[in-house]
Amino acid sequence: MYLLDTHTLLWFLEGDEQLSKPAKDILKNSQNTIVVSIASLWEIGIKTSIGKLNLAYSLENVVENMQLQNIQILPIRPIHIIKMTTLPFHHRDPFDRIIIAQGIIEKATILSRDGFFKDYGCDLIW
Repeated sequence: MYLLDTHTLLWFLEGDEQLSKPAKDILKNSQNTIVVSIASLWEIGIKTSIGKLNLAYSLENVVENMQLQNIQILPIRPIHIIKMTTLPFHHRDPFDRIIIAQGIIEKATILSRDGFFKDYGCDLIW
């Protein structure tokens, strides 16, 4: 299972050149299980509504494109929150902290260029 960081999801859906080749290869392989935290959709919603993130399309389109790409939504479960509360504060972003906790609990490899993720010992590819 591969868990996408928020920027990875957006760059994949937009065809952005910043997406690494290893990430592209994983995302293009239909045999891989690809998930996105519901926290990423929440983050996109918040950031677009306050003008901190500009998308060429709506959040609804992001969700529709995820479905077309067979990207599943990973819900936040209590065990994820409990794990998040035990994490050291290498990273203070609450969205990234829950994604890290989900990756650890679900034993998922996280696709992110964020170097802080490595500090938590989670599997990371970029």
